Amino acid sequence: MNTRRKFISTAATTAATTAAIAVPAAEAQTAAPTKRVIRKGPKPAKTPLFNSTVAYGNLLFIAGVGYHKEGDIKVHTKGVLDSIKQQLEDAGSSMNKVLKCSVFLNDLKDYAAMNEVFLGSFGDEPPVRTTIAAAGGIPGNSLVEIDVIAYI
Repeated sequence: MNTRRKFISTAATTAATTAAIAVPAAEAQTAAPTKRVIRKGPKPAKTPLFNSTVAYGNLLFIAGVGYHKEGDIKVHTKGVLDSIKQQLEDAGSSMNKVLKCSVFLNDLKDYAAMNEVFLGSFGDEPPVRTTIAAAGGIPGNSLVEIDVIAYI
């Protein structure tokens, strides 16, 4: 009988421990993700047209980044990718964690040269990507604009 009591006691303790662990895990799964705007400086006094970087749960969305200085498509692409890399790192992510990338070219003739700079920027397993030529050009005279979705 002593062995049976010990088994029942051990089984009850195990069940109670499992239930105690399972409840917080279930609560964590039901907790709704929240939207967080990631900024370098203070919140603007007026509501902005859009935010550059927004996280929702463990997903990170970075709005289209352009390059607004002199240079050819390779210079513009490098500048955009450097800016995206910095925004990702500021938010606790990285180029290797990018899941989706959209590339908007001012002119489709720049596709091959943009790809030369783009290749390898996101590690050995690049994200899915869409590339289009933007009808009417890209605001701010950038030759390329790129937005990304990543995880944190």
